[in-house]
Amino acid sequence: MAFAREARRPLGVFVYSASRRFGCGNEYSTTVASKWESMSQYRSSVPSGYANPVRGFGNLLRSFSSEAPAVVDQMSLIKQLRQRTSAPIKDVKASLVECNWDIEAAQKDLRKRGKVLASKKSSRTAAEGMLAVAQNEGKVAVIELNCETDFVARNDIFQYLALAMAKRALLVENSSQQVSGVFPFGPDHFEELKLNLDHPKVNGETTVSNAATEVAAIMGENVKFRRGFLMSKSSAGVLSAYLHTSPQPGLGRIAGIVSLEVEGGNTQLEAVQRVGSELAMHVVAAKPLFLSKDLVSSEALANEREILKSQAESTAKSQMAVEKMVEGRLRKYFEDVALMEQKFIVNDSINIKTLVDNLSKEVGSPVKVADFLRVEVGEGIERLEASDEPVAQTA
Repeated sequence: MAFAREARRPLGVFVYSASRRFGCGNEYSTTVASKWESMSQYRSSVPSGYANPVRGFGNLLRSFSSEAPAVVDQMSLIKQLRQRTSAPIKDVKASLVECNWDIEAAQKDLRKRGKVLASKKSSRTAAEGMLAVAQNEGKVAVIELNCETDFVARNDIFQYLALAMAKRALLVENSSQQVSGVFPFGPDHFEELKLNLDHPKVNGETTVSNAATEVAAIMGENVKFRRGFLMSKSSAGVLSAYLHTSPQPGLGRIAGIVSLEVEGGNTQLEAVQRVGSELAMHVVAAKPLFLSKDLVSSEALANEREILKSQAESTAKSQMAVEKMVEGRLRKYFEDVALMEQKFIVNDSINIKTLVDNLSKEVGSPVKVADFLRVEVGEGIERLEASDEPVAQTA
């Protein structure tokens, strides 16, 4: 209430009253002088063996300002090592501290830590990843590099390693001595081969196995080479490859490869290459298991016949009717699993056999599908873990 009354009074009266209440300017200056004199007496009373608190506070400020450049240098080293290795910041700082901020020694220490971490994670399931395809005039190589998550599969370092492995796979020696066809190979045949890497994060000459371990250390996941395939062609033939869900050329999650052979050495192969590319796409979409119905395995045929017969007998029809139903459904089964019997995905009014016959008429020489291959990332991994049997889907 008193403050409200003062607020309603004229400003000049309020200032005058306040100055009367708190004293005049001379009293204020006298008070400051007395305080300064007291501080001087305190300074003179501090024994010589004790630090002056005023001077100590100034020294503390100066010590902080002198350490600031060192902190900046440390942050710069952390940033540089992080850029070199892509390791987590926590691990980068720990290695630098342990190595007394020597960046070269810390980089070696990080690699050692990463290998230990990668070995611990090597037993974890890796069902994601990428397929990488490389091709030259006579061969196509496809490899599967696995990781635990699709996030790592999209990483530039992981994809670079996959492409480098595919290029190296072109030099794999075909121990089956086949002139043409599909040659599968696994880790035992491939992991000790040399790679020459040229990436800012992974570089130099190393083995396939060590490169995968190094990338696993960087990514913090289990990274491993699973399998590879090498397809060769005859002298008068064409190899075509198609990659589905491809983030960049040479990479994808599903690969289809087709080998077409032309009799008579026809040099006009543009039409053959065009149809070969369409067939590779068809293989990815239609998922054939066999090249032709004649090549359907007797075991697969017997199993399917038994299933179809059981289904037909449940209709309570005569034995003759049951046999006709089974044969009719077997034709449908062949259209599902045999490439040459399948409907062409681009034009379902014809099947693949008719497509190849039309191509032969167009180029003026007999053309045939010599082989095909369909590979998908992660296929069969659950069954592989359960039974330890290799899984490959080839013609």
